[in-house]
Amino acid sequence: MPISLRLLLLLCCLALVSEGRKKNHSRKKRWSTPVDTHKLGQPLTKKPADGTKTRKVKTDQLLRVEDHDFTMRPAFAGPAVPVGVDVQVESLDSISEVDMDFTMTLYLRHYWKDERLAFPSSTNKSMTFDGRLVKKIWVPDVFFVHSKRSFIHDTTTDNIMLRVFPDGHVLYSLRVTVTAACNMDFSRFPLDSQTCTLELESYAYTDEDLMLYWKSGDESLSTDDRISLSQFLIQKFHTSSRLAFYSSTGWYNRLYINFTLRRHIFFFLLQTYFPATLMVMLSWVSFWIDRRAVPARVSLGITTVLTMSTIITGVNASMPRVSYIKAVDIYLWVSFVFVFLSVLEYAAVNYLTTLRDGKDRKLRDKAREQAQGLPCTCGMTHARTMMLDGSYSEADANSLAGYTREPEAPDAPPEKSQERMVVHLALDTESTGATKKKGLRGFRIIQNTHAIDTYSRMIFPGAYIFFNLIYWSVYC
Repeated sequence: MPISLRLLLLLCCLALVSEGRKKNHSRKKRWSTPVDTHKLGQPLTKKPADGTKTRKVKTDQLLRVEDHDFTMRPAFAGPAVPVGVDVQVESLDSISEVDMDFTMTLYLRHYWKDERLAFPSSTNKSMTFDGRLVKKIWVPDVFFVHSKRSFIHDTTTDNIMLRVFPDGHVLYSLRVTVTAACNMDFSRFPLDSQTCTLELESYAYTDEDLMLYWKSGDESLSTDDRISLSQFLIQKFHTSSRLAFYSSTGWYNRLYINFTLRRHIFFFLLQTYFPATLMVMLSWVSFWIDRRAVPARVSLGITTVLTMSTIITGVNASMPRVSYIKAVDIYLWVSFVFVFLSVLEYAAVNYLTTLRDGKDRKLRDKAREQAQGLPCTCGMTHARTMMLDGSYSEADANSLAGYTREPEAPDAPPEKSQERMVVHLALDTESTGATKKKGLRGFRIIQNTHAIDTYSRMIFPGAYIFFNLIYWSVYC
């Protein structure tokens, strides 16, 4: 290849390389040059800096959690740490008479100061954390005295809140449901009022290390206006505090949440008192039924007795087995006694009726014998016997007050078709005193079974009404 041709190719290569360098340089200038806002007519919006990337400060380092021993209480070996408490009651879930306890859901808040958690802040704003930081710092060990079951809600996460202020003040709040014992007195049940108490206390720290107190006095306890119970009316919530002594460990501060409940009576009026009263009134119906209607009166009495037994059993099934008498027991058992006495009343009426029928049968037999033969007054010391033979009018027969009339025997022969009437009249002798007359009059009243039913129609309702007046005046 000639030398001139080689030189020409070399020059062409150099020109291409220089042209490529110029293009790269112009491209860099175009992307690196800022946009002229005046030429485009639009303002330039600057993107804010990402604080999470520029400020790399850990929370633990800000609170200096790793620099202190939080297994010890604040101001160790110094005065007792004051811990304020306030409570907001969210709901009263249930009151159990059988188990003698109650279930309550509440927000429990603690306030104290721990200088180890103080941090510098130019805005004086607090920092809020969840339950993960609680495991790393010191918190009061408050527990519920006499509690049976309790738990911290954990849906969707643990319901725990920790708020730390720059000067070291701490707010610790948690949502708790607790079931605690309540000593109830059922002597006036169901016309009773119950006072239950929820008690808070430190488990490990005595009053020399930790001082529990209500942060705002009685205003430390707040309740939701929508709290209601099916059987009780919430009358009053109040707080109190005192020292509790344990012989092995010492004195502890204890806080009390007291609330008074009054039972609604209307439910028990419908389910207990009204049915029992109606059963007693139903048992009085037997006093208006004929004494000879044995199946009707017996079945009515047994039905009312069994119904009263069922009511008593149903009431006691929903109550604890206490060793004292309740107000509802007095009412039910007195009603049961009234029902039972109505059954015994008919038993007495039936028995006396049987006795009188037997005596009347004997008298008729004697009268029949006397009608067939001569009059006989044997064994009748203070009585006279009259036998009327022959014709007599009905007026004559009716005028014999106190006499008993003996009908003609059905087997009398035809030739003796003349009516006969044998009359026995019990006459007191003139020597009978006033005391004996009163005794005979009382005996006649007892023998008259209609009189027993008549008196029962007045005595039973009157006595039951009198009992109700005394009962409701005492327990209401």
